[in-house]
Amino acid sequence: MKEFQLTGHSLTIEDVVYVANNRDVHISIAPEAQEKIYASRSFVEQAVQDKKVIYGLTTGFGFFKNVTIDQSQTEQLQHNLIVSHAVGVGPALSEPEVRGMMLVRANSLIKGYSGIRIGVIQLLIDCINKGVYPYVPEIGSLGASGDLAPLAHMTLTIMGLGEAFVEGKRVPASEALMRVGLSPVTLSSKEGLALTNGTAMMCGIACLNLTRAERLAKIADIAGAMSVEGLMGSTAPFFHGVHDVRPHNGQQECAKNIRTLTRESAIIESHANCDRVQDSYSLRCIPQVHGAVRDTLAHVRRVLSTEINAATDNPLIFAEQGKSISAGNFHGEPIAFAMDFLGIAVAELGSLSERRLAKAVDTANNEGLPAFLIPKDQAGVSSGFMILQYTAAALVSENKTFAHPDSVDSIPTSANQEDHVSMGAAAARHARAIVGNVENVLAIELLANAQALDFRKPYDPGHGTKAAYQLIRKYVTFLEKDRIMYPDINTVHGLITSNQLLDHVERTVGQLA
Repeated sequence: MKEFQLTGHSLTIEDVVYVANNRDVHISIAPEAQEKIYASRSFVEQAVQDKKVIYGLTTGFGFFKNVTIDQSQTEQLQHNLIVSHAVGVGPALSEPEVRGMMLVRANSLIKGYSGIRIGVIQLLIDCINKGVYPYVPEIGSLGASGDLAPLAHMTLTIMGLGEAFVEGKRVPASEALMRVGLSPVTLSSKEGLALTNGTAMMCGIACLNLTRAERLAKIADIAGAMSVEGLMGSTAPFFHGVHDVRPHNGQQECAKNIRTLTRESAIIESHANCDRVQDSYSLRCIPQVHGAVRDTLAHVRRVLSTEINAATDNPLIFAEQGKSISAGNFHGEPIAFAMDFLGIAVAELGSLSERRLAKAVDTANNEGLPAFLIPKDQAGVSSGFMILQYTAAALVSENKTFAHPDSVDSIPTSANQEDHVSMGAAAARHARAIVGNVENVLAIELLANAQALDFRKPYDPGHGTKAAYQLIRKYVTFLEKDRIMYPDINTVHGLITSNQLLDHVERTVGQLA
């Protein structure tokens, strides 16, 4: 069992992804964080006792900010906040997405600026440790005032309300808690607001998106290198000097990867003295496009690393200064921009991949490969890879719609009190869809690449590309004539998403940049 101790400031993206995907974990609150949690809670309790007017403690919410709430109604206020806000619709978020969301929210609360009791945070953590995760519909957040509806669904579970998943079954939350020996909590002053007023949903999804996208950046380099060989391209455009004079980090890393993957390629050596002056952009500009994607993902990583260790609710309690400040850390614009940017960038990996695939099936551009990568004696009676390119084109085209930035949209809510929102949750969901589509596009290109390399025999590909080819051929045979091919796509897709393909290649050539 892996131990995680939350401090509020040291959570990593890798931590979020690990906890999201693994139940064999134990999370605890670091002792040094507890003093600040107690101090901020003491401030809240004293403020309520003194009948201070503080948003969300002794007032209503949003448009009702000027309605003062009697001390006797504070528990009812927090209860009503959660039940009124749990209005999400659509498919449920996946278990990893919800676990990631819960971890990010707990880490934010542990910073000690939220005024919440430590026992409430501990119950949220206990649900992660014991394998209880709330039923959370994925649609309903505007990305300010935080992910209100999704986080309200999360909070219902620790109140023993709504529904949750436990042992693979969706049951009433009260039953889920009982099964693992936990008891629901009655929320007190500020606690409902603290639990719902933050960016945890979009952050949880974003961390998972980023990890998948970073893997795809390497997979795209592998696919691109195989295409260079299959299409008899030149490796001259990947010469380090070319990229040293335009020294973007991602561009340099990608070019290095292509050189590593194609090292000692007999296929490339076989046409070293051909008369072709230069390759098309989809081959020649791989480092410039893939590299720009890498630099984008590096920016997204910096944003998320900050956000998952941030206090993002409102108001914030500064107990040492005796202050409660209403501000806007719940606004999801940083994540909205980051997820829009990630989606746009990853969509370009798919776009370039589909263009390489289109070259491979086209006799006018594929340097002597048979039409649609099917043996010539089967041409006509078999369609070969013809329709696989259609599927890739459909995925790429769909991504153009998903990649429209959500962050440029806003719609006023709460009688115009909350008059600008980020749409960060939608950006995270659309980025997730783009990543999934590109995983399939690259799977199709890799299938086509393996077929193309078979036609280049007896010449061998480079060390890295050969490793990728051999792994694909371990599970998918050469296409002699038409067969049902969706299982082949699914197989290679599984090699990508399980990390099996990347791990196999990196065991052969070392870790790719």
